[in-house]
Amino acid sequence: MPLIDVRGVHHYYEWIRHSPTQSEKPVMVFIHGWGGSGRYWRSTAEALADDFDCLLYDMRGFGRSTLSQNSPSLGYEMVDYAEDLAILLDELKLKQVYLNAHSMGASIATLFLNRYSERIHQAILTCNGIFEYDAKAFAAFHKFGGYVVKFRYSWFLKYPLADRMFMARFLHRPIAKSDRMAFLEDFLLADYEAAAGTIYTSVSKNAVETMPKEFARVSVPTLMVSGEKDIIIPAIMGKKAAALNDCIEYVELSKTSHFPMLEDSSAYLKTVREFLQVGSAVA
Repeated sequence: MPLIDVRGVHHYYEWIRHSPTQSEKPVMVFIHGWGGSGRYWRSTAEALADDFDCLLYDMRGFGRSTLSQNSPSLGYEMVDYAEDLAILLDELKLKQVYLNAHSMGASIATLFLNRYSERIHQAILTCNGIFEYDAKAFAAFHKFGGYVVKFRYSWFLKYPLADRMFMARFLHRPIAKSDRMAFLEDFLLADYEAAAGTIYTSVSKNAVETMPKEFARVSVPTLMVSGEKDIIIPAIMGKKAAALNDCIEYVELSKTSHFPMLEDSSAYLKTVREFLQVGSAVA
């Protein structure tokens, strides 16, 4: 299993390439969302591998980037994860890349864009946007999220239809069982401190106050993709974020929810290729 040290934590990463050796293709880095891992990006990366060398990695405390008792005490702010990404790219000697980020990962990507704009050619932000602050709603969300993270049991994987039940809120269209199971497994295995910590930092008053300014500052060509039926991060939130900046192009994919890249991969890939001007979109 390929691991690389980032600030004292072993991070899992993998390359999706159509050539077994490093090529001259540009690199696209994929960033997953809360509770997940790079695994759910694999089919998208494989579809784009004709035009890019695709790098998947698991963020600190998620997926296969596990924490231990000996791991250093690092923060769980979104900017902390943006700095993790910068160090990861340095360790892999990647000077300039494309970014494709999802949900919480798209918040991290936005912060990265504004701190390291010279390292990004173009960026894709999927299912992200601007929240409105509601103290009671946020407090209820944090309380419920804390319980969800605290009471996770591996036996849930053996429960009939557990994957369908768990993913129902995230989806409008069905996705492959293997993808549902992978996300459920990643959620159950996520480090408690990382999972709980990022709940409080990604959905917070500070994020509500900070992210509009961050979206407005973006200076590299960026695509914001929302799912029409998304109830996790409703499409209107993505539309509001894109409206703040002429560098951000907005596309809403019909009949999809929080995982449009899996629910309607054809439409998602067509949208991405048109934005990037690669592959069949420019053939």
